[in-house]
Amino acid sequence: MKKIFLSIVTLTFLSLSSCVSDNEDFNDDGKKSYDVPAESLLSNAQKELSDQLTTPSVNNNPLRYYVQYWAATLYPAESRYNLTTRLIPDTHWTKLYQDVLGNLKTSEEVLKAQTKPDATSASDWQKQQQNKVAILEVLRVYTYQILVDTFGDVPYSESLQNPTIVLPKYDNGEEIYTKLIARIDAAIAQLDATGASFDTGDLIYKGDVAKWKLFANTVKLKLAINIADLNPALAKTTAESAYNSGLLLTNANNALLTYASFAPNYNPIFDNLVASQRNDNVPANTLVNRMNAMSDPRRPIFFTPMEDGTYVGGIPGGRNSLPYESTYSHVGDVIKNPSAPGVLIEAFETNFYLAEAAARNFVVGNTVEHYYTQAITLSCNYWGVSPEETAAYLANPQVAYATAATTPLTGFPGTGTGTWQEKIGYQEWIALYNRSFQAWTAYRRLDFPILISNASSVPASDKKVPVRYTYPTVEQTVNGANWSAASDAIGGNLLTTKIFWDVK
Repeated sequence: MKKIFLSIVTLTFLSLSSCVSDNEDFNDDGKKSYDVPAESLLSNAQKELSDQLTTPSVNNNPLRYYVQYWAATLYPAESRYNLTTRLIPDTHWTKLYQDVLGNLKTSEEVLKAQTKPDATSASDWQKQQQNKVAILEVLRVYTYQILVDTFGDVPYSESLQNPTIVLPKYDNGEEIYTKLIARIDAAIAQLDATGASFDTGDLIYKGDVAKWKLFANTVKLKLAINIADLNPALAKTTAESAYNSGLLLTNANNALLTYASFAPNYNPIFDNLVASQRNDNVPANTLVNRMNAMSDPRRPIFFTPMEDGTYVGGIPGGRNSLPYESTYSHVGDVIKNPSAPGVLIEAFETNFYLAEAAARNFVVGNTVEHYYTQAITLSCNYWGVSPEETAAYLANPQVAYATAATTPLTGFPGTGTGTWQEKIGYQEWIALYNRSFQAWTAYRRLDFPILISNASSVPASDKKVPVRYTYPTVEQTVNGANWSAASDAIGGNLLTTKIFWDVK
């Protein structure tokens, strides 16, 4: 099996512009091994996925600015939603299609070409291979959801089919979601905890099929919650089915990819802030001030204190004053640890989804208040907050579910009505501090927290926080007809065009 993982865009571009030779061995390097084990391909896919979701690089992922976790100092362009200077959508697209989905597809092809070892029984071999393929499928569903949640309509049914299809059409985002729910159901049915899976190569669960099943059901719940405003009937049946099948509900089952403490496999945050000697990103005052107002015990972990023990954030989208080294708090040392894990799903996140489900009267075993409280508790536990500090925080009237958001904190925007969307929205936003993509999705779904865009934001944003990425520039150049049709179908290739599920 040759190691070929080129994105649909890259493949198209190469097919149109690469040099050509009549020699059939023209592209073979006789000195390089091209045989890659399925396990290595899985590892590569998992790491690329984690890297893209974790990195704070302005070339790859500026979403910490969008949800106002961080503020820039020296270079504010990306914090003002300039996506095009560094071709950020192109990078995100290529990373997910080529480096994640491409590796997963090739891994499955390698698996299907394998023959059973003599020492393994036919039934054990069948279970093992079935589990391996199902794990790859669960990760594919997870990745396609990210693509839809980023861009809207995207290549799906014709994606990753070069050379058969080099200019893939874009599928309707809502239809993709429906198909993803069917695909995750099929994958869950194939996961058999009585059988083995990957002995090596699985950087997340080390081949633990039971944990992958919890993860898969939680991906299913995540799909359901996103469409709850648009299609409550489908969301209800999907969420209840996921709940009844078993979810990722404890920190022991979090989907984590632990990085190494050394180059080149350390955490991308360490890479961008410490190894690169960049100290010019600071926590945003939107988050810092709100956490200050509630005496949130996670502040010493998320941020560094000033000399007087307080926490100070910069203005989102602003060119924050110098000297920035001593004027503001900075990103906390735990967050910058080189071996800190990347995260795909956490238990607190699942509990917030269940809180939303309960608020919508889905049958998920408990009340919205129970899951809300459990989510905050799990987040505090994960970051090492003591049980006493956690209990005190939950007793704060601005945090306790019964009273939270009924009267907005002084100086903070809020409705004062104490809706479940507002209560969950603010606390989920805080808990997702190190998970910027998922925080952006929650913000768009719940419409909380209330985020005020900087007046210097690019005109294309209409002075609002963007609700999608524009399509990659290369798609317009190479796949123009399909790009144009998709842009028209979603209502315009704009930062302000909402993803199909964002209906409120």
